[in-house]
Amino acid sequence: MNTLSRRGFIAASASALAAAQVPRLAFAQAAPLTLRATTRSLDIDGRAATVFGLVNGTGGSGLILDPGARFRVDLTNDLEVETLIHWHGQIPPNVQDGVPDMPMPKLKPGEGRSYDFAPLAGTHWMHAHVPTHEMRLLAAPLIVRSAADVAADRQEVVLFLHDFSFKTPEEVLAEITGGGSHGTDAAPSGNMAGMDHAAMGNMAGMGQGTMAGLAMDLNDFDFDAYLANDRTLSDPEVIAVENGGRVRLRVINAAAATTFWIDTGALKGRLVAVDGHDVRPVAGHRFGAAMAQRLDIELDLPAGATAFPILALREGARERTGIILAAPGAAVARIDALAEAEAPAFDTDMAQELGLRASNPLADRPVDSAQMLMLGGAMQPYVWTINGATFGNHVPVAARSGQRVELTFHNMSMMAHPMHLHGHAFQVVAVNGNRFAGAVRDTVLVPPMAQVTIAIDAAEAASWMLHCHHMAHLATGMMTEFAISA
Repeated sequence: MNTLSRRGFIAASASALAAAQVPRLAFAQAAPLTLRATTRSLDIDGRAATVFGLVNGTGGSGLILDPGARFRVDLTNDLEVETLIHWHGQIPPNVQDGVPDMPMPKLKPGEGRSYDFAPLAGTHWMHAHVPTHEMRLLAAPLIVRSAADVAADRQEVVLFLHDFSFKTPEEVLAEITGGGSHGTDAAPSGNMAGMDHAAMGNMAGMGQGTMAGLAMDLNDFDFDAYLANDRTLSDPEVIAVENGGRVRLRVINAAAATTFWIDTGALKGRLVAVDGHDVRPVAGHRFGAAMAQRLDIELDLPAGATAFPILALREGARERTGIILAAPGAAVARIDALAEAEAPAFDTDMAQELGLRASNPLADRPVDSAQMLMLGGAMQPYVWTINGATFGNHVPVAARSGQRVELTFHNMSMMAHPMHLHGHAFQVVAVNGNRFAGAVRDTVLVPPMAQVTIAIDAAEAASWMLHCHHMAHLATGMMTEFAISA
């Protein structure tokens, strides 16, 4: 048998991945890449499901860009509904950000639009900025490789996570909200009057934890399946890895309403980046990712014909999904989709976030503007607010281009909120008033009753979305604008 060098094995594996799933943009890009918003079919535990998807020019899902390449993409809407795609983690010109009517309208069926900007390196993703479309899996990985990635002697593996229901997103949101009306756009109606909450008491799937003696709500819906790269543990993706090799695992939590623990099992991991931004390595076997967050975890595989399950555990529950890394000759055992015990709530004490330190922090400079944003809401009635207002009734968060702004999220509700800011990367600089030089990221989880402060250098003068990335919270109003003036 011919043997490949480690670097040759990795190159061959990367080529196979690229051919099968994701087109890689060459250094000298001759023509724009193509993406289509379309429908596709999945097998979910033996049952057919029709979902949305972002399909690339080779028929796969997602994009990988090499260092120095621009994000030059022609997007076409092949769906029967209007939609629009947001390039999550990227900082395009505001006109290309992908929020409906801010400022560009959604794409009509059959309509196309071109995008061209310099991308940020790292593990990112792209998704519809229409909650019901994202819940139908209109999302895909967006990986921008750095020069260090190209030079590194390691294999790259993407773990893309979803929650899935055979019910329509509208039915899911109606069940979560108690049958009330909800927005289907990224700009949901601020009018919450007349919502019917009679069904709330019978709502299934209420996972609870405790925090300072109070009950906190973890999961407000039981999905039918939890997917890793579009598959469940009844038929997981088995990824060939080199005996004794190194893997960079790029984890993307694209779920609508589920936080996951990433459990590396027998392999000790090193968390080396969050939301596409490098951090000082943190060793461990279990790392958490809230909705829209990403984790880059390095794994060193021991020698031997061994299989290594990498599992994503639903917080506060027994459900799990995942992939399997398998060295040549490894026996792959079946893994049950239900763990023996419930996974704990994620980061209620902010221990993971407090342990992160940015490799490339924001420059040290005076703060020009500091503002407190109150996060509120409740399960009954199911309405979620920023500064007491739903989107449409909101007062924008104002800043001037070039200012150093600090925003403190003060969560006065009993659910955690993954808060995402468009058009910027920010640094976490305080938790519950304790200052530290934390991670640079674009989505930060704010647990119940916690305060998290982020530092931002206000960029392009425009209105940028600032919202919770829990789709039911977003759909019932938990969004505002970060409005930057020149």
